[in-house]
Amino acid sequence: MKFNKMQGAGNDFILLDGIRNTYEDYSTMAKQLCNRRYGIGGDGLMIAEKSDVADIKMVYYNSDGSKGEMCGNGIRCFSKFVYEEELVNTDEIKIETGDGVKTAYLTVDNDVVKEVTIYMGIARMSPKEIPVSLNTERVLNEKISIKGKELEYSAVLIGVPHAVIIEDDLEKVDINSIGEEMEKHSLFPKRINVNFIEILERNKIKIKTWERGAGRTLACGTGSCSGAYIANLLGMVDEEVIVETEGGILKIKIVGDEVFMTGSAETTFKGEIEWE
Repeated sequence: MKFNKMQGAGNDFILLDGIRNTYEDYSTMAKQLCNRRYGIGGDGLMIAEKSDVADIKMVYYNSDGSKGEMCGNGIRCFSKFVYEEELVNTDEIKIETGDGVKTAYLTVDNDVVKEVTIYMGIARMSPKEIPVSLNTERVLNEKISIKGKELEYSAVLIGVPHAVIIEDDLEKVDINSIGEEMEKHSLFPKRINVNFIEILERNKIKIKTWERGAGRTLACGTGSCSGAYIANLLGMVDEEVIVETEGGILKIKIVGDEVFMTGSAETTFKGEIEWE
C-alpha cells in the first residue's frame, strides 16, 4: 500500500489514493497507521475518493479511529496531494467533505503546490448546530467549570465544533489537562476541540489546541479559523489575522461570517507499507 506523509503547520497526516485502490475499515487503519511507535505516525488519515457532487471527496479519520467531518490543515495537504498525484487537473478544486463542499485555491509553481487558500464556509454559533447543550441564541462568553476553575469560552462550528478560550498568557495555561477534560464535557454531546488564544496585536494571535480525537497537536486549521473569528466578533482583532500556531503560521481572512484560510502544505516523504 503506497502512501504520502504530509504536514501543514506541523499537523501531520497520512494520505491514500482511494480512487485507484480499494481499502476497507479505515477506522482500524487510522488507529494503526497513525500510531507514532508502531505505525507511520500522524494526527489523521485522509483518503481521496470519487465524488458525485464535487471534483473529489476527502474522507478523514482522526488518529483514534473516529471519523472527522473536516480538517483545516488536512484539506490543504489533501489539495496538494490530489493535484500533484494527478487525481485532479485544476488549480481551483471543489472538495466534498463531511461538512459540505469546500473550495481550494492553489498557488502552483512548476507543477508544485506552494500555498493553498481554502474557503472554509460560514461560521455557525447556534448551540444546536455546534452542538452545545445550551438554550441560548449563540455560544458567546459562556462559563464552564474545568478542573475546579471557572473558564469563559465561546463556541463555533467551522468544519468541526470548536471552543475558544481567550487568555492573557498561554504559557501559564495547562493546555493538555484542561483540553482533555473539556473535550469530553457533558455540555458537548459530540465532544469538542479546545483552542486557547492570546491576542498579540490587532492582526496577530497565538493559539494552542487540544484536538478532539487526536489530543494535543502543533496546529489546527479549523481551530485557527475559529480563534480568529471569535476574536474578531468580540472586536479584539481585525478581519485579516496572522495566527501563530505551535507548528507554523496561518493567515485567516474574515468576510462577515465567511472564513478563508491560507497556508502551506508539505510532502515530508512517500512510502509503501504492507497491509492485509
